Amino acid sequence: MDKIGHATEQPEWVTNGKFTWFDVQNPTREKLKLLETRYTFHELNIDDCLSKIHIPKVDRYENQVFAIIHFPTVDREQTISKPTQVAIFVGPEYLITVQQEVLKPLSEMFEMCKTNAVHRDSLMGNSPGYLLYSIIDTLVEHLLHILAKLEGNLDDIEDLVFDERTAVPKEISMLRREITALRRITYPLKRTVFEISKEIQRFSKEDLSPYFDDLNDHFDKAIEAVDESKETIDIFKDTDFMLSTEKSNKILAILTILFTLSIPVTVIATLYGMNVKLPGGILTGQPTFLGIYTTFILLTIASLVPAAIMTYWFKRQKWLKY
Repeated sequence: MDKIGHATEQPEWVTNGKFTWFDVQNPTREKLKLLETRYTFHELNIDDCLSKIHIPKVDRYENQVFAIIHFPTVDREQTISKPTQVAIFVGPEYLITVQQEVLKPLSEMFEMCKTNAVHRDSLMGNSPGYLLYSIIDTLVEHLLHILAKLEGNLDDIEDLVFDERTAVPKEISMLRREITALRRITYPLKRTVFEISKEIQRFSKEDLSPYFDDLNDHFDKAIEAVDESKETIDIFKDTDFMLSTEKSNKILAILTILFTLSIPVTVIATLYGMNVKLPGGILTGQPTFLGIYTTFILLTIASLVPAAIMTYWFKRQKWLKY
């Protein structure tokens, strides 16, 4: 391996056969200039590599293909964060990956190629085109693992949605955000890789179409899984809303019935709390034919009888379901 320039901070690389894989993490213009001394890059492509936000695309040149692709990353809380950009230069004798933020699967693959000859031959193959397939395949496998974890979270949410003791609107909203992020990544990713597959064959003597067809199948599975997850979380959202509404209606119905049944005793207590002459009041003299508590007994009966009649009527109308 020959050195590139004389700077202290150089891109890492690994060679297999007649081509080299360079991996640039946390890119700077100086790092990319070191590579440009050997390979010719368009200035706009260098700017794209340094830009943290750029739409996926494929640029075609006579002896080079430049592509930007996005892949999801998982943060420390195991939630899907914003997409990570990977820029790729492919030529007849080289492949360069430029990572804005470190993608763990890609970095692990690069280290395996550096330290293990068997893995280097298996992953890098005999051409930059095959290496590009291996890189995308590794990242797509990581994407499928993320989708599998997401489906597991959906299963957990399903149990919580039907548990009346637990409120899960926040969890549902977080999952909807993750699913939306995955949809925004997977659909453009499939289109971008399809465009790359039409251009990359010229950098490989081996027929790469079966490999990229296999990738296309993986993308179809990923998109199908994302769409199913979106439908599922929408169902859970509607179900949680319906169950929450039903629970609120039950509480309001019970409180309304209790308030209604308390109206007779409230009216009687209000009347006898006034300083006016009423039968059985203090000013008119209390009846004693049922003992000293005759007035209390009569007032209690006068309060309970209307409540009992209303309860009977509510049951006849099938209002007491709760």
